[in-house]
Amino acid sequence: MGDDPEEAKLLVRARDGDTVAFDNLITLHRERIYMHTFQIVRDEEDALDLTQETFIRAWRSLAGFDGTATLSSWLHRIATNAAIDLCRRRRIRPQTEIGPGSMKIDPASRTTPSKPEAPGASIDRAVIRRRVEEAFSALSPEHRAVIVLKEIEDLSYEEIARHLGCSLGTVMSRLFYARKKLQTLLRDLHEEL
Repeated sequence: MGDDPEEAKLLVRARDGDTVAFDNLITLHRERIYMHTFQIVRDEEDALDLTQETFIRAWRSLAGFDGTATLSSWLHRIATNAAIDLCRRRRIRPQTEIGPGSMKIDPASRTTPSKPEAPGASIDRAVIRRRVEEAFSALSPEHRAVIVLKEIEDLSYEEIARHLGCSLGTVMSRLFYARKKLQTLLRDLHEEL
């Protein structure tokens, strides 16, 4: 069920229908879930909606959570599937930059993360960021998901497979092709640096 005994207690209470305990679990995980969904859909409003949808789905399915994976892995899997579904339905192309800046969440809030402050960057950095964003946009939602989980969230291949509910071979294949496409799209940028 995880390494955190406090989280385990909250989970037991939430399974028994304690909404306050579930709210506390949301508070523990909402920032990571928001950041994760944002990295896939690349839109603040969609990421906010997906964060809430993730917790609604989790609440409805909490009785079926068997604890074989960590709560974090289970929530990431729900979030990833919801984000990929949204991308497929809308054929989303990113509207914003890769990182939403320094996100600060008020501990008193429940499920809605606060919006990040607008970051200031030099022109060179802005150009590089835009190019990386364009390349990242060219990836499929499935490929964006594995890049986010591996390169940004620094998960192992096994953890990514659990998060996405797919085989280790699928993770390795998606990561290989995503990296290859990014490398091709950013080759000239790399040569300039």
